[in-house]
Amino acid sequence: MTMITTVVFDLDDTLYDEVEYCKSGFTSVSEFLSNLPDFPQAEHIFDALWRQFNAGNHTKTFNAALNELGIDYDDKLIRQLIQVYRGHEPNITLPRQSQQVLSKLSEKFTLAILTDGFLPSQQLKVQALRIEQYFKCIIYTEQLGREFWKPSPAGFEKLIETLNVKSQSMAYVADNQMKDFIAPNRLGFTTIQIIRPARLHLESSQEPDSEAKYKISQISQLPPLLDKL
Repeated sequence: MTMITTVVFDLDDTLYDEVEYCKSGFTSVSEFLSNLPDFPQAEHIFDALWRQFNAGNHTKTFNAALNELGIDYDDKLIRQLIQVYRGHEPNITLPRQSQQVLSKLSEKFTLAILTDGFLPSQQLKVQALRIEQYFKCIIYTEQLGREFWKPSPAGFEKLIETLNVKSQSMAYVADNQMKDFIAPNRLGFTTIQIIRPARLHLESSQEPDSEAKYKISQISQLPPLLDKL
């Protein structure tokens, strides 16, 4: 059996709770809007955004919150808000458990990140979490092109090439069954799903190869699992 030498992590809802990033983004958007003429106070705007988001509206949150507040808007304003959200400096911190696990694993394994998402946002998250020192390689699939977001195998193939390792000696740790595990399963990675209690993506997929080989409920279970493997 091949030894695992390399552990690759997804970012959002894997190393920290993505909902913390959403809160931080909504705070920035609320502050931006509250400075416009005739807009309510930031906390009123935030409450409306947060209500919509918690009701499950994750795609048109801004439109729905502005409708709820009875505020007129156009596409241009929505585009501005998306920019504010994606470009804000996130107020997020790496959970202590994640920090301990990265610290422990980096003594024994080569660590890498492979993450989808809009480039400035993902880079700003990595900076805010202060995790760069743990990783030999960070692949933002957006740099390869939007069409190479997961489930495309392109990011994983790039990792294999960059780190010069066989896929059989790599593990991929991620959260989202809809897109995270299809490509690494087909390429021969060991796949591990982390099911964080506050995670945003709860859907399960019927797609062949979409299920991770192993499941854990917290990141602290990762080192003993890797030892077993």
